[in-house]
Formats: sequence, C-alpha cells, structure tokens
Amino acid sequence: MARRKKKKHDDHVDESWLVPYSDMLTLLLALFIVLFAMSEVDASKFKQMASAFNDEFTGGTGMLEEQAPISSPETDPLPDKEKLVQLSLQEKERMEKAKKELESLQEVKKHIDNFIEDKDLSKSLQTNLTENGLLITILDNALFDSGSAKVKPESVGIGKDLSKLLVTNPPRNIIIAGHTDNIPIQNSQYTSNWELSAMRAINFMQILRTNPNLSPKTLSASGYGEYRPRASNKTAEDRAKNRRVEVLVLPNYSLEKDK
Repeated sequence: MARRKKKKHDDHVDESWLVPYSDMLTLLLALFIVLFAMSEVDASKFKQMASAFNDEFTGGTGMLEEQAPISSPETDPLPDKEKLVQLSLQEKERMEKAKKELESLQEVKKHIDNFIEDKDLSKSLQTNLTENGLLITILDNALFDSGSAKVKPESVGIGKDLSKLLVTNPPRNIIIAGHTDNIPIQNSQYTSNWELSAMRAINFMQILRTNPNLSPKTLSASGYGEYRPRASNKTAEDRAKNRRVEVLVLPNYSLEKDK
C-alpha cells in the first residue's frame, strides 16, 4: 500500500508554470495593442496610453509571483481596438477644427492687410497671427496726440473701418489693450501711464462699438502702461514702438482651449 501511494504522488503533474505563463501572454497582448496604437494614434495620445499601461502593470504583482491573477476579458484593463480607433478619430476631429479656425483667422488677416495697404497705413498698423489669436497693432501716433487718450478726429475713420473687418460669423471675442513707454506722464488729466493706456483702450473700443454688427458682448478693454514693452525704452524709436494699442481677436476654437 505504501508503495502504491508513492507512485500516485510521482505521477502528479506540477502546474505551477501556468501562472507565469499566463502573465507572459498578458504582456504579449499588451505589446500587440501598443504596436497597433502606434499606427493609429498620434504621439501625444500614445504617451498618454503608455502612461496608463505603466500604471496598470506597476500597480500589480510581478510576472514570476505566484499570486498574480490570470486576467480575463471581463477584468482586463487594457483598451481594445474600438477604443483606440475612437481615440484616433477624436484627435483627428480636434485637429480639423483647429485647422479650420486658423484658416478663418488667416482670411480675416488678409482683409485687414488689404485695408492697411489701401489706406497706406503700413507704418502705423501691423497684423500678426500668434498662438493667442490674430493680433492687430496700432502705433499711438496713428490715433492719439502725445499724452492724450482722445482719438484724433482724422483717425476715427480708421477705427470704424477696422470694426467692419472684425465682424465674423460666428462672433469672436476681441480684447483691446493700451500700452505706453516708460517715461512718466506729466499732465493734470492722467496720474500715470497705466491710467492713460487704459483710457486709450476704452476710447478706441467705444469707436469699434459704433458698428451695430459688432456685438458689445465680445469686446473688452485693458491697460498695461509700460509693463509689457515690445522693445527697450532706451531710444526714441523703441519708445515709439511701445506706445501702441493692440487689438487681439481670439479664436473660437484651439487645441489649448480644448484641453
């Protein structure tokens, strides 16, 4: 009897290898999904997915630990093909929206550039597409006398013509900002460059508001004084660059906003 029991014990198959084997299969599955993702998803989304994989695997037990559970289709945290495809489509849609908005702002810039050329204002008005939107820079001598925030009568037409070019469908938010050089103001009307820059922005905004097709809800004004210079204030030419009014047309959609 003792000999027979010993024989049965020797015939028993050791199945402990199944646990590490199943872990290895799980990792191989993860590798195939990552390879698939590399061909379907852009670099930023791939980094996000890689981070998610890393969190999942580092949070579990090691591959050779017998306590590691065998994953099942119901509990497997890895994204499937449908999720990866959907992720790729969403990213393409975001890129397409941002591209269309950029093209629309480029069209607005083109119209304003034509206006500047027709009115021979290239020395006073400039346009530039920035990461924040379409920036229109108007040097102060085109709008104001020295030390004054009142728009010159002969320059009121510039603001009215520009307001027509700022009407878009759908409407975009527009920020008007005033800037000065660093020479302290010396008159009885304004106590600081900050106050002067703010009033210049407000007064120019009031001219834009005369256009009934430009919604007042989209307009705002601010003054920065000498604290956001474009150039040094060491020369008269550089100080002239710093005395300006900026009109920033914000995009309705951007990748930064969508984050």
